[in-house]
Amino acid sequence: MSRTTTAPASRRRHKKILERAKGFYGNRSKTYTQAAAAVKRAMAMATEHRKLKKRQFRQLWIARVNAAARENGTTYSRLIEGLAKAKIALNRKMLSEIAIHDPEGFKAIVAKAADALK
Repeated sequence: MSRTTTAPASRRRHKKILERAKGFYGNRSKTYTQAAAAVKRAMAMATEHRKLKKRQFRQLWIARVNAAARENGTTYSRLIEGLAKAKIALNRKMLSEIAIHDPEGFKAIVAKAADALK
């Protein structure tokens, strides 16, 4: 019986890693050892940054809503408290969009929230 090696399988594994490392700088895209380390780190960072992106967008929406609320004579925390008491269920993303694209509508929302606080 002929002798078999793992060469074809390991070549496939190496090619897969090197394919993922295309576009990396210098030897990180050419030598397997450095490419494997770079790809492993890149995959870990991609996972972490997908989580961070959600956090960062929420921070952005809150900052926008706060700025718009202050233009209308209230603060973000008072606005959110008023919305909760008025039973208006709008998330921060939608509040942010309304504040940007429909200032008059946002002013009406702020007024309803202020009424609920009285």
